Amino acid sequence: MPRLEWSLFPFYIIFLLCPVSKNKLNNTNYGGFHHGPCYDTKQRPKYCIPDLINVALGKEVTTSSTCGHTLQKLCSFVDATNITSQQCQLCDQKKTETSYPPSYMTDTDAQTCWKSESGITYPQNVTLTLPLGQRFELVYVSLRFCSPRPDSMAIHKSMDYGKTWIPFQFYSTQCRRIYDQTTVSAITKPMQHEATCTNFQTGVKPLTKGLIAFMPLAGRPSARRFECSPVLQDWVTATDIRVIFNRLHHGKKMGIQRKTAFYGVSEFQVGGRCKCNGHASRCISSKEGFLCDCQHNTVGPECDACKPFYYDKPWQRATPSNAHECVACECNHHSNRCRFNMELYKISGRKSGGICLNCRHNTAGRHCHYCKQGYIRDLSKPLSSRKPCKSCRCHPIGAINTMCNQTTGQCQCKTGVTGLTCNHCAQGYQQSRSAHIPCVRKYL
Repeated sequence: MPRLEWSLFPFYIIFLLCPVSKNKLNNTNYGGFHHGPCYDTKQRPKYCIPDLINVALGKEVTTSSTCGHTLQKLCSFVDATNITSQQCQLCDQKKTETSYPPSYMTDTDAQTCWKSESGITYPQNVTLTLPLGQRFELVYVSLRFCSPRPDSMAIHKSMDYGKTWIPFQFYSTQCRRIYDQTTVSAITKPMQHEATCTNFQTGVKPLTKGLIAFMPLAGRPSARRFECSPVLQDWVTATDIRVIFNRLHHGKKMGIQRKTAFYGVSEFQVGGRCKCNGHASRCISSKEGFLCDCQHNTVGPECDACKPFYYDKPWQRATPSNAHECVACECNHHSNRCRFNMELYKISGRKSGGICLNCRHNTAGRHCHYCKQGYIRDLSKPLSSRKPCKSCRCHPIGAINTMCNQTTGQCQCKTGVTGLTCNHCAQGYQQSRSAHIPCVRKYL
């Protein structure tokens, strides 16, 4: 029963904050049709997100202190409410049964427990560093303790794989003294991307199995419109998590002696989703980590770009009101390459910005929609056919060049030459023997 309670608590909060797509079908295309949560029953694209997973599971946690380097006595409690239920054990890393390594925090066994060295006093601290391996959008960070919860604890995140760290949340009974922070009860919009300090979840009881759960979106004014808030999207993104235990509870009245007190964590969970920008409903596990199964004609580790040839509109993150599907350029089947032009996109009323490249089949233009010089549309065939244009057939001697009018097909004739293709002399002119002046005036 404790295991069930542990798993349900964070997910109850998550259900309220971040509803998950109900359709669990795979996003597989059959015969050109789209299936799955990223498309509705009419094949229209819609916003979709991957399932929530514990991204800390099986990950290696680095700690600044773990008991057992030298033989130590650690005392904890059997009863979560009874300070007289103290039980002491030896910690010795030389023996499996008396060692409490960091791997116990992220395994699947809720009964195992990592323990720090004992007797650590403020301002000394103990640090847990958890690399997630890639960028995730976090829904919660939670720790279940096998010791009393800390009096003061800080959570930091990194967005650049541990190069820099950003405060995420502070917990303390003395926010001002320990962190130089005021205790915050309500988060305002200007501060919704900042860490706050609270005394919530810092009590000495329960003496064991106590929980500290941080939901990055909880209480943030824009949380309900998360997909329209770049500030909050950035706020929940992380590649690494660091937890710093700054101060223990201890004292005779609490039944905790400083020399035997320690920090102990049985479960370190981080609930998150692959960062797929609303363009994937699932992630696929690979050697490189989790890869988004991108839909909506997007590509990239985070579905953060349009796939080749789908550049008619700029890439955008999907929202519940608009999936922002990447759209193919309109090249009338005469090119498979194009580029995006923002100026054209704005001029079109933000409808189309694609420019086709290397038009084939004697076509030209932004959409390969007219014939190149020397050719004219063959109206007997559709524009999308492989032979939409026919040669102007301008006479090599009578015409100035090979170009003709795109509408009428009229070639540009030399002086004294006439005809659609410039193939005979005009009235009052006669053929000469010169290729430069093929027709000359008649003299009576």
